[in-house]
Amino acid sequence: MDGGPEMETDMKFMLHMNVPGGPYQMSGWSPADMKAMVAFMHQFNKELGAAGKLVLAEGLVGPDQARLVRAGEDGRPVVTDGPFAETKEFIAGFWIIEAANEDEAYAIAAKVSMCPGPGGKPLHMPIEVRAAGGPPPTD
Repeated sequence: MDGGPEMETDMKFMLHMNVPGGPYQMSGWSPADMKAMVAFMHQFNKELGAAGKLVLAEGLVGPDQARLVRAGEDGRPVVTDGPFAETKEFIAGFWIIEAANEDEAYAIAAKVSMCPGPGGKPLHMPIEVRAAGGPPPTD
């Protein structure tokens, strides 16, 4: 290199939205509250996309529709459809984003944490942030 400025590259982070376990917690929300939450998420994703930060975002089905898969002795899939051990929280959705650093990823997570709930009150939901890295060190 000629000693010029190094090109900065964004890091990838996975943000996942944790919600309380048990019956899906939005089952008692008014239609207006549901509409406001969905509008917030669509706008949030649109802003991330416009800023070049969004790689992928998806909501997930409830844990009652999840399956555990293991390889059997013959290598074929063995699928278990529950019930699973009771958990306090489950992942309701996720984002894969590109951010310059952890601070930017944390700021993005804080913004989605403010998603409106019943009556428009911010939910302050926990968003777990994990850097997506390469393989673990072999040393």
